[in-house]
This record gives sequence, structure tokens and C-alpha cells, in this order.
Amino acid sequence: MSREASHESTPQFALGVDYGTNSVRALVVDTATGEEIATAVWEYAHGDHGVVLDPKDPNLARQHPADYLEGFVRSAAAAVRAAASHRGFRPDRIVGIGVDTTGSTPIPVDADGVALALHKQFAREPAAMAWLWKDHTSHAEAAEITDKARAAGLPYLAKCGGTYSSEWFWSKALRCERANPAVASAAAAWVELCDYVPGVLTGNSDPSSMRRSICAAGHKAMYHPSWGGLPSAEFLDSLSPGFSRIRYETMAVPSSHTAGHLTAEHATRVGLPAGIPVAVGAFDAHMGAVGSGAAPGALVKIMGTSTCDCMVAPIDGGVPDIPGVCGIVPESILPGMLGIEAGQSAVGDIFNWFVSRIAPSGFGTGPDVHTALTREAAKLKPGESGLVALDWHNGNRTVLVDPLLTGLLVGQTLHTVPPEIYRALIEATAFGALKIIDRISEFGVPIDRVINCGGIAEKSPLVMQIYADVCNRPMFVSRSGQTCALGAAIFGAVVGGAHDDVPAAQRAMTAVRPESYKPDPAAAAVYHRLYAIYTALHDAFAASGPAAPLHHVMKELIQIRRQARGLT
Repeated sequence: MSREASHESTPQFALGVDYGTNSVRALVVDTATGEEIATAVWEYAHGDHGVVLDPKDPNLARQHPADYLEGFVRSAAAAVRAAASHRGFRPDRIVGIGVDTTGSTPIPVDADGVALALHKQFAREPAAMAWLWKDHTSHAEAAEITDKARAAGLPYLAKCGGTYSSEWFWSKALRCERANPAVASAAAAWVELCDYVPGVLTGNSDPSSMRRSICAAGHKAMYHPSWGGLPSAEFLDSLSPGFSRIRYETMAVPSSHTAGHLTAEHATRVGLPAGIPVAVGAFDAHMGAVGSGAAPGALVKIMGTSTCDCMVAPIDGGVPDIPGVCGIVPESILPGMLGIEAGQSAVGDIFNWFVSRIAPSGFGTGPDVHTALTREAAKLKPGESGLVALDWHNGNRTVLVDPLLTGLLVGQTLHTVPPEIYRALIEATAFGALKIIDRISEFGVPIDRVINCGGIAEKSPLVMQIYADVCNRPMFVSRSGQTCALGAAIFGAVVGGAHDDVPAAQRAMTAVRPESYKPDPAAAAVYHRLYAIYTALHDAFAASGPAAPLHHVMKELIQIRRQARGLT
């Protein structure tokens, strides 16, 4: 009997658990159709919307590991209860569980794999917590790692864009060595959140033997088969004596592998049978790409507080090293394919910054401000404001890999109003997105279509239309509103045997919406001119030497504005 025929008589489901920046979400999915039958969200209890901050250091962003453990129980149990009303669902018909998380979000753990912050003496110590993806306190350490690898002629930077980032695994662990020796010495290992959660759920949390994700290791920890896995002990010890003690020998694997099986303890707490296979974890954006239908030629943009751009290409396709990307890693997104990652450090965060900190009164409060500004910004023609901005409010992830760059707005006058600035910020993020498309394309990786997912893609037609016009490409939107959790569920379906492989699961469980956003030729022509100005600013402020001449920028902006307003 075929699996499809078997499903008609016995429905099967998968559970995807998505650990985001502010909350954890559980999703129950029909493995035959992709129908999302139940979901539940639990907001993290610690910190400011789940993030532990330090008013003295804006680069610090941590999370308490206790929230991850409680979050799985709260969200999964609620999703299972909600699914009970769906015809054909029973808890014993969940065939597999997948997990995705933010990253790089490494956690210092003891020899048993217990997070140090769960020990009483470290419960309130931020250095002992999870170092969230957007923590930039290790920018000096990242630069040191880059400089030493280059000076020694080592290949470790080749597959991560040529520059190591403060957002990543080794720089954060090294920063802890320097800033908090007590925590560093207590840490027997550091474990990525996407490895930590499956390890806890399956009872395989020993850092010396637990399953490690190729997604996390390859994109954030300089792991690659061509040099035997992680950077050598000699290199790590050159950064700090004894630093290699946290180097693991375990082979990193894709999420089509099983991390283990759900323990009786966790099964009881969430209302599931014990022994359900749990897939090896991966980062949320990569799972979102899978849940959006990632395939060769398709760029998937996961749009939220930041963006992550993911592509796949044949492993034997001769893809060269691409400067500025966040990694080119075998099987990090789809088994049997190269995974290419890039992204922007802030997108939704920029819009929220403007609304919460800059926009004056008169536009409502809370989400209403976004609605009002969007309505007014949509009335403006491309170029009408005379503004161009740089989208570096949280540094630049791709293609410059520099966390210390900052935002810029050029062209303001005494007549500039908030909706014009709001639109210019949207346009800036679109220009940054086009920079990434141009960089990947110029190194021979074809981009035939762009699929967008996440809250911004779903909720803002204005943003999507501006992206279509700026990039001069149609913008598709994933059918699912929970693509990261759906991607995790897809891997749960594969390790649970509901599908033979990930592409088969994608064909059954993913789709894009029938409507797409098509570029307007007139708008695209104006944005082509504005993109040239963005590029001039981009290159000037990113240059290591003297800035390029910028004398033409304001005059050309004024000319574009006059033409857009019909004044010439």
C-alpha cells in the first residue's frame, strides 16, 4: 500500500516547534496536505519581550534557557490540545517532531549538557544565558578571528563570506572567555540552541556525543568537510589558551537525520506518546526556506525583525566562494544540496524603531501607527520624498559583514514629513535586499524567483510592492503564515517516515499564494536611479579608505523629486 493510500485511512501529522526571538510556537500539520490544523504560542517569561538587555551596553542581548524548556511544554501541549478537535487527529498519529531556533544562539553548558543559567549560582548572570543571535558584544573578537585566520592563510573564512561575524558561535564564546572568566571556566562546552532543544527532548544532551546541526556548524562555527570539520585546536588555542576545550569532534548532520526520540518525561508533559522521533534541529530561517518551497533557482526571503535570505544549489554545481555571504554549506538547508545564506541585520526592527522612537504624535499608538504611516506612505510616488536611506541601523550582515555600521538618511528638508521617512526606510531595506541578489547573481548562482515569508510579507502589500519595484522582479509569498514551524514539521514528517525525502514532503506540504506582486515599469525606472545613489552611499560609507565623492547626491535627489512631482 502506498503512503498516500495509507494516509486516506490513517491520517498522519507532524509537530513543528519554532523558537523565535520573543516566543516559541508549536504547529501541528497534516503530512499529506500541509494543512495546519493547530498552533499555539508562548511568550518568553524573562527579560524585555523575552530578551535580557543591559542599559549600559546596547550590543548585549541574551535569553534565559529556562524559557526554552518551559516554552516547549507550554506551546506543544496547547497545540496538541487544540488539534484534538480536528477530525482524524489523535496524539499517537504525530509521526515526528522538528525544531527550529534563532541562531547563532549558543549556550554555555556543563558536562551533562545542562545550561549554566539553570544552576543557582548563575541564574541571574547574563553571560551564563543563551547569547542571542543579535548580541553584538563580541565585535572585537570577531575581527580578531577574521584577522588571525587571514594572517595564517587558513581556509576557515572561505565558506562564510570571508569575514567572521559578531553574531556567530566562536566570537561569542571567545568574548565570554575575556569578559566573564568564571562562566567560561564553568562551561564544559557551548551548544547552539538548535542542538540544545532536540538534545533535551530526546535525553541526548551530552555535549560530547549529542547530534549537531550542519546548519549551525557550517554557517556559524566555520565547520566544513574540506578541512575536517571545525577549525583546528591549534587555531582556537591561538585565540585564547585552552579555548579548544569546547571544540567538539561529532560530525554535523542535516535535519533529515534523527536526533533521538521523545523522552517519556516530555511526552507526558505535552500529551504525546513517548518515542516519537525528533529531527536534528536547524535555524529558523533555513527551516522557513524549506517551508516556503526552497529549490534551485528560488531565493527565499524570511522577513521579520531582520531578514535571512536562503538559496540552494547543486553540491556538484561548481558554486564559487561568495564574498560577504553568511555561508555556503553542504546540506544546511536541503539534504544533497548546497545551502547559501545571506541577510540583513534589521528590517522590521527599523520600521519599529521609527514608529516607537521617532515618529511624532498624530499617527495613533501601537500598531495603529504602522497602519497610519503605511496608508500615507502608499500615496507617495517613488522618488517624491527626495530621500534615500541606508538600512544599517543594526549593522550590515551582507555583503559588508560589519556590525558597527549605522543608519543614514539623506535629503531631508524642513518640509519632510514622517510618512516620507517611513517610506524611505522601507525602500532602503529593499535596496539592501537587491544588493544581496546582485552579489549572489554575479557569482553565477541564478535567481529565477523570489519567495517571501514572515509577518511583513503577509501583512504589508506596500512593502512587497516596493520590493518588487526595487528588485524589478515578481515577489511571491508563501502560502503558510508559519513557514519556520512548517519547515520544522516537514523534517519531522521525514524522520517519522511520512515522506521518503524532503523534496517529496515539500511537494505535499508547501505552496505559494496565487497572488504575486509584479514590478511597475515606471516605478522600477525611478528606483533604478535611486539604487545608484544608494550604492554610492553604500560604497562610500563602507570603504576602508577615503570616502568617494558625494557632492552629487543631494542635487540628484532634488532632481528626481522634481521629476516625480511633475515640476520639470
